[in-house]
Amino acid sequence: MSHYAPYPEYEDSDIAWIDKIPSHWRLTRFKYVCELNPKKSTIDEGRDELCTFLPMEKLKTDSIVLDETRQISEVYEGYSYFADGDVLIAKVTPCFENENIAIAKDLVNGIGFGSTEINTIRSKDNCQNRFLYYRLQEDQFRKIAINAMTGTGGLKRVPSELFQTFKIAIPSFTEQALIAGILEIEANRIGTLIKKKTRFLELIKEKVLALVMNEQIQGSGEFDRLKRMTDVVSRPVTIIDGDEYVALGLYNRGRGLFHKPVTLGKDMGDSSFFYVEEGDLILSGQFAWEGAVTMATEKETGCVVSHRYPVIRGKSIATEYLFALFMTNFGDFLLNESSRGAAGRNRPLNINLLLNEKIRIPSPEVQSEVKRLMYLKAQADVKVKKSIALLKERRSAFITAAVTGKIDLRGEPA
Repeated sequence: MSHYAPYPEYEDSDIAWIDKIPSHWRLTRFKYVCELNPKKSTIDEGRDELCTFLPMEKLKTDSIVLDETRQISEVYEGYSYFADGDVLIAKVTPCFENENIAIAKDLVNGIGFGSTEINTIRSKDNCQNRFLYYRLQEDQFRKIAINAMTGTGGLKRVPSELFQTFKIAIPSFTEQALIAGILEIEANRIGTLIKKKTRFLELIKEKVLALVMNEQIQGSGEFDRLKRMTDVVSRPVTIIDGDEYVALGLYNRGRGLFHKPVTLGKDMGDSSFFYVEEGDLILSGQFAWEGAVTMATEKETGCVVSHRYPVIRGKSIATEYLFALFMTNFGDFLLNESSRGAAGRNRPLNINLLLNEKIRIPSPEVQSEVKRLMYLKAQADVKVKKSIALLKERRSAFITAAVTGKIDLRGEPA
């Protein structure tokens, strides 16, 4: 980014966090360049046609091209509406903090409906939608939005007023299109590098899962119940008001765990807590059926989980093999069968049911190979994540400099 020159002339914006802007750019408010959550009254509620459906977890920092479809009449009530070209951005933490933002395109019949936890932002005639897409990824905006969030716990939301009153500086429509085009080229280049690095991890995972399932289908070991191969681990924590604790949480769909903010004992709540050690297999008591299962690493030693997170370790079976098993379709079936609930997502895991299930005892050789591959994957995961983080940091810095006028891209081919 260092070879890009600044604009020839700047002027004061009189807004501290914006600082100087190119002299030919203009200050305006979001509400004058975009519409927030456009009304769906333009869509016939009874239309018996298909549309694209977007759950919250499918919103990623990329263009939306989904094959999940539903009838318009099925989703008209209770879901948010968007159309081709609209910018979609998460409302809630931690999704907003993870930059879940996209442009909707190639929607079925040009129409989409999705989670109400997604804000739809439609650019007006004086704003290019791709420029708006990148502008909403700018660091300072995201910091201000996060600080403005209201609510409690993990359900804080970006107030809709922010999208009405927030001030931005923008160039002409033509220059917006030029900037967006160059940013798209750079974003695609970095995206390709990230995909290559991610694919390496996927190949290791595929090899592990194939090895695990081949042993379950064609292995020569006997079948036995999980409860005879594992121990349920319990390391109770005596919470002290003045001490600090780091609690763990689990993402669904096999995305691992996250560390919650450091919390004083007096603010830990009424739950019972248990210490975690490296090598523990942690399951979410609420969302194990959605793949919320992972193994603790050295970084998690000394952290705590609430009583809602069962912890187990292999006794006559490698814990790594058991973790890999739960990553397979068969393991997913076991977790689903052991998660009972009345309706919706309320399906708590019955750990006793799960441990009463039978699996084939894997051979020592297969267990050893799975352990080796899982260790290789964990090591590669650290390196790949660090590399991806640097690429994303470079991408973010370039976007910020371009959409705030710190660099002049007008001489660059789009």
